[in-house]
Amino acid sequence: MPQVQRPLRISTQGKSLANITGQVQALVSESGISTGLCTLFIRHTSASLMIQENADPDVLRDMESFFADLVPEDRQYRHSTEGSDDMPAHIRTALTQTSEHIPIGNSRLALGTWQGIYLWEHRARGSTREVVVHLSGE
Repeated sequence: MPQVQRPLRISTQGKSLANITGQVQALVSESGISTGLCTLFIRHTSASLMIQENADPDVLRDMESFFADLVPEDRQYRHSTEGSDDMPAHIRTALTQTSEHIPIGNSRLALGTWQGIYLWEHRARGSTREVVVHLSGE
C-alpha cells in the first residue's frame, strides 16, 4: 500500500483559525492516492487542528470566543515563563485535537459540504507551525 508523508508549514498571524483544506487537498492530489486515509498531526503544544464549518465565519468567531471564556488568560497559572498566553494555549490544545483522520475517495478528501480543516493558533504572536500529512492508500 503506497504511503506518502509530507510536512506542511503554515505561518500564523497570532490567535486565529487558518483554513488549510486547500493545501492538504493539493498534497492528496499530488500523491496519486485515489482511495485511502489522510492523517494530519500538528507538531506543537500550543496550536491544534479542527474540522469545522467553512461557510459561515461566525461559527469560527463563536468558537474562538467560547474558548477565550473557557480558558481565560488573566488567570494565575504556574507556567508563565513564555508569556501570559502560553499556558492557556496549552490548555486549549489539550481540549481540542492534535490530529485528524480524513478518508480519501476519488483522489479527494471525503469532507462534508460545509467542512474545512483548520489550524488553530492559540498564541497571541504569530509563528510557523508544522503539520505532518501522512497519506496511505492506493
